[in-house]
Amino acid sequence: MFADGADLEVIKKFVQNPLVAGFTTNPTLMRKAGVEDYVGFCRQAADIVYPKPISFEVFSDDTSEMADQARVIASWGDNIFVKIPVTNTEGLSTGEIMRQLSAEGIKLNVTAIMTVDQVRTVIAAMTPGVPNVVSVFAGRVADTGVDPIPLMAAAKQITKTNADAQLLWASPRELLNLVQAENLGCDIITMTTELWNKIPGLEKDLTELSLQTVKMFYEDAFDSKFSII
Repeated sequence: MFADGADLEVIKKFVQNPLVAGFTTNPTLMRKAGVEDYVGFCRQAADIVYPKPISFEVFSDDTSEMADQARVIASWGDNIFVKIPVTNTEGLSTGEIMRQLSAEGIKLNVTAIMTVDQVRTVIAAMTPGVPNVVSVFAGRVADTGVDPIPLMAAAKQITKTNADAQLLWASPRELLNLVQAENLGCDIITMTTELWNKIPGLEKDLTELSLQTVKMFYEDAFDSKFSII
């Protein structure tokens, strides 16, 4: 399980958790968290979590500049994976840049993947012996009304052909996704703070949970001083 977020204080807390195997973040999370100094934040975060892995994303849309940014990011620490989007904003594949960077020994986390063909493109671009992460956004797929399980199962079959590839279930929406990811053999799942807080509820007795829910409704109605008659 990887902790997902952009709050340094939260990251400091999670680095002490033995269940946390690594960390991810992205420019959207950083913006929401109020990060103003991208480089400063990334360097601090990488130092805090070391030697656990952490992923930071390029944000150029030009493939040549994207490669330059990736090299700079990779230079900040040997526990860093560089996030490369599977396409640029025009929908053009970044496969060639992945191939080039992987050949240079840069550890990549290819992000925003949502199709089986994209998974194939990523695996085909990776150099043997160089670690890489294949981030399939199962949660966003589910948001479209499509069951992500067949996609993730197919992705697992493809990624296991590369011993250095790790399949990541990205954008989980509920704790059930953790169970699903484990059952499918996914190597990693990203977990928001909200989902981490739900872990104690795993395998909870449903009769007990039903009673707790009844009590919650009763107490909230009582505390609100609602009246029917």
